[in-house]
Amino acid sequence: MIKLATRILALALGATLFVGGARAADKPIMAGQPGIPPVFVGVEFYVARDAGFFKKFGVDVDIRQFDTGVAAARAAAAGEIDLTNSPTPVIINLVSNGHVPLVGIYGLEHPDWVLATTDPKIKSCKDIAGHPVAVDTPGGARSIALRQITAGCVDFDKIQQVPVGANTAAAMIAGQVSIGVLHLDDVAVIRQKAPGRKLRLLRTIIEAKPLSHYNLVAVRADRLKANREQYVRFVAALIEASRYMYDPKNWDHVAQIATVTGHTAAEAKAALKQFLAIEFWPKPDNSGLDRKRIEAEINIQAKIGGIKPGNKPVTYDELVDPTIWRDAHALAMKTK
Repeated sequence: MIKLATRILALALGATLFVGGARAADKPIMAGQPGIPPVFVGVEFYVARDAGFFKKFGVDVDIRQFDTGVAAARAAAAGEIDLTNSPTPVIINLVSNGHVPLVGIYGLEHPDWVLATTDPKIKSCKDIAGHPVAVDTPGGARSIALRQITAGCVDFDKIQQVPVGANTAAAMIAGQVSIGVLHLDDVAVIRQKAPGRKLRLLRTIIEAKPLSHYNLVAVRADRLKANREQYVRFVAALIEASRYMYDPKNWDHVAQIATVTGHTAAEAKAALKQFLAIEFWPKPDNSGLDRKRIEAEINIQAKIGGIKPGNKPVTYDELVDPTIWRDAHALAMKTK
């Protein structure tokens, strides 16, 4: 009876209770990720889930997969999901063109995109004019990356985009297309599964634009205001997942979790090392929300037409709320 009375009093006072690691007052966060199966960018979310960090911080997360990061971003903008992990240019353009109230609370700063081919006749970026190039979908993350990678070397209107969703590597392995915009794990898989098809890297996005920003974890401003503490705990779990992923003794476990991407554990571990080497996911003391990088991305989108004429480009301060990561980091440090 005493325990029951205490519980009732706590509820009356608005205290937050935990049930099975999650708070009783919370609904699960529906978190959007690109790719079916998931692309490697989503591994941090799966580590946070499968290594128990979401549970540790009392947040229940339902990870939802979308064909592309664009689809996930649109779902978040429409309120169909609670947050998205989508390409920064996509978020910038949605906010600037459609006045969508999305806010970045965590980020991945270093893009890994490369333009590559298995056609020995194609020697450089300029040679792809008139040839089919595999992307996710026109206007999608790979398509945007293609426009940025090829800037200055070929007229984008002369490139034939072929939409294959997240299956660029599979299409190139099968010989359905010989040029594609790839992630680092795609490169590793093509080289392992199709050793007879010599893969040539034509240009990387870092070569095309050294100062850039890759992905934002973004949420509608109204949902962030209504459930701020829940999002702080969500980001705290990502910070813990990052710490876990950068520790070499955990790489076998992380690679096993990463098989959700469709790779074998061996393929996933090889790719993981490459991603960590470029600090693809922010280290625990970094929010991934560098002002210079995000402002550079805003300027690029305005320059190449991602932000349509007549629309005011979103500013960094309108796009980013750095206080969520600040409070999440403090929480993570307390429970380290």
